[in-house]
Amino acid sequence: MKITGAKALIESMIHEGVDTIFGYPGGAIMPTFDALYDYDDKVNHILTRHEQGATHAAQGYARVSGKVGVCLVTSGPAATNAITGIADAMLDSTPLIVITGQVGAALLGTDAFQEIDVVGISQPITKWAYQIRRAEDIPWAVARAFYIARSGRPGPVVLDIAKNAQFQWFEYEYKPCTYIRSYIPVPEVNTTQIDEAVKLINSAKKPYALVGQGVVLSNAEAELKEFLEKADIPAAWTLLGASAMSYDFRLNKGFLGMHGNVSPNMKTNECDVLIAIGMRFDDRVTGDLNTYAKQAKIIHLDIDIAEINKNVKVVAPVLGSAKDTLPALTAKLNPAKHTEWIESFKVFDDQEFEKVIQREVYPTSGELTMGEVIHKISEATDNKAVVVTDVGQNQMMAARYSNYTQTRSLITSGGLGTMGFGLPAAMGAKMGAPERTVLMYSGDGGFQMTIQELGTIMQEQIGVKMIILNNHFLGMVRQWQEMFFEERYSFTKMKNPDFIAIAKAYGIDGSEISERADLDGAIADMLKDDKPYLLVANVEMKGMVYPMIPTGGSVTNILLGE
Repeated sequence: MKITGAKALIESMIHEGVDTIFGYPGGAIMPTFDALYDYDDKVNHILTRHEQGATHAAQGYARVSGKVGVCLVTSGPAATNAITGIADAMLDSTPLIVITGQVGAALLGTDAFQEIDVVGISQPITKWAYQIRRAEDIPWAVARAFYIARSGRPGPVVLDIAKNAQFQWFEYEYKPCTYIRSYIPVPEVNTTQIDEAVKLINSAKKPYALVGQGVVLSNAEAELKEFLEKADIPAAWTLLGASAMSYDFRLNKGFLGMHGNVSPNMKTNECDVLIAIGMRFDDRVTGDLNTYAKQAKIIHLDIDIAEINKNVKVVAPVLGSAKDTLPALTAKLNPAKHTEWIESFKVFDDQEFEKVIQREVYPTSGELTMGEVIHKISEATDNKAVVVTDVGQNQMMAARYSNYTQTRSLITSGGLGTMGFGLPAAMGAKMGAPERTVLMYSGDGGFQMTIQELGTIMQEQIGVKMIILNNHFLGMVRQWQEMFFEERYSFTKMKNPDFIAIAKAYGIDGSEISERADLDGAIADMLKDDKPYLLVANVEMKGMVYPMIPTGGSVTNILLGE
């Protein structure tokens, strides 16, 4: 079959199961967009309002569906606009393919209009970046790109395609990629490593598991539960590991890290065996490494050998996919009961409820709080919604006070912490899981970073429920200024527009509330149908996210507020 490079690009993506693409057309990618015109029955292209929005939307789509997210943009500024989303996907292990247009091969290196070294820029933040200069290389490059993006520890791939390659005709044939020499995406399970880990767990008096996103990425939620139940091991989750366990699972002890729950952090420095599962010991989880879990023998299950001993020295590494390593461990574990150890978490849970949660989630007077808004919305959705957040106080509050009963239910920018992530990622999440309610939490600052994506929501009628927790500040920065910079609020106070009027201009319904008495009714209005909706909740201006471990502090130096 003789076809153009542009058509071959689309045919190849269809071979890989692509049915949704987020993008923005332009000169250097125009031949591909022209070819896409004939595929509207097979591929749904979502025209975002900015290339960064396209990358974040593709991330949201990938994170909630487990598929590879795909972006299609042009050269020059379009490619550089996509860089933030590519970096975000790299740090959060999100399978993403970004296809950028490029000037014709004959013009490369001449500083032609909108020519930029896309491969050079993106190589440090991708699993693979490749420039296609000939049409006949397209099927090979696309097959390789999808294999790399989705296999092993997932991540982003960039394909930079010259304009001439899109016009050229060639004899097309597609062969999926299943092997690349020297690339071993999933290490084989080593029985010696399994035996060493089992020996430690079976002898533990106070075993403790830390659950990361690796469990979700490997679809090992059921295997995790079986493992924890057999050995009676309490477990806590990282930000990206949220929803790997249902909130009401008896061994789920809560959220780790800087703004996590008290008991999961405190018990890190009390356990005798620490089992890290698909997590990378990020600094926001560990705090001061010099004081982190020094009493514990550490077992680390991970698919990526680069993570082993990178931050925390471990006694027993277990390489492989959690889908394989967890059952291998479980099969050899002795059934156990650690009742006293598990019940010891309750002392700290009660302390946190009394000093933090009671005030934040169940206030009886004063201004609206972020926690009560989030908790009530979670209950109103029967704790089954996909929660997408922006970055800042809204992110930590949403992670803390949403309850998760299904996997892939918290979509957030973890490693890069990208403000503006929330709105476009929520669009992608709704496209990836149209049957689920998708809630987007944002602060007034982050929402305005990608506010133009309301245009995409309007055009596609994407039924995202958007909640702005409006405190008229860059809230997290203000919190740090209050705590560590003598209340010198340098450029964090915000004068905001009428968000509801802006939403109305895009044909999106909404409401704004400031009073507690109006909250339940506003939530009911928002959730009454599957249309897009904006709820602006004016919350306390100087609310604080507690608990908090100061940067560089020990996990036990946790602050509970005034």
